[in-house]
Amino acid sequence: MKPIVQISLDIIDLEEALSTASMALDAGVDWLEAGTPLLLAHGQESVRSLRSHFPGVPIVADAKIMDGGYLETKMMAEAGATHVVVMGRCHEETIKCVVQAGKEYGIEVMGDNLGCDDMVAASKWMEDLGCDYIIHHIGYDERRGIASRGERMPSPLDQLEAIVDAVTIPVQAVGGLSLEQAIRCPSMGAPLVVLGAPLTIDDEAFRTADGDLSRSLKMICDKVHAIDT
Repeated sequence: MKPIVQISLDIIDLEEALSTASMALDAGVDWLEAGTPLLLAHGQESVRSLRSHFPGVPIVADAKIMDGGYLETKMMAEAGATHVVVMGRCHEETIKCVVQAGKEYGIEVMGDNLGCDDMVAASKWMEDLGCDYIIHHIGYDERRGIASRGERMPSPLDQLEAIVDAVTIPVQAVGGLSLEQAIRCPSMGAPLVVLGAPLTIDDEAFRTADGDLSRSLKMICDKVHAIDT
């Protein structure tokens, strides 16, 4: 799989999310993500708005599904999402329901291993249940809590090689990566590069980060797209 750059729109204001999405696409970003804060603030309308403004662009709905898998997947697909996220901590039947709805409504499933005791085993388990992608994810609260105690903050790169070796489907590494680390991911076997907090989104206010974001995004996209995997 060729390297893909995805921007996580973890933004509460819908108009700001649309503006940021437009800027990101102009800079070379491939996929848009309706982040969880955006979905909580605006529901299906956030996905519908992204689809209306950006026809043909892949849209990930980070619904973090834990239950009601069939209905929630159906809702995201009908709103215009092309990908939906289900959590590896949920029951097996929920993942099966999400996968079934994905087949029926033409939406791909991303299995997220956030909070799993054995992230490698969970990733393989989600692949076996029919997920199309694995999100290897160190959570926002986990990172901040550990850092506040003065301990080393965990990184998705700690187990990325083991995750990639365990599955045959594409992997995405998420959670506090630096710019340099994000760009390295395709070379480590994880072709789906996601850009979120703190690189593009202010992780305190859940709005677009300050600075020349357009220029930064273009530089990232150019570097990632030039990687030969």
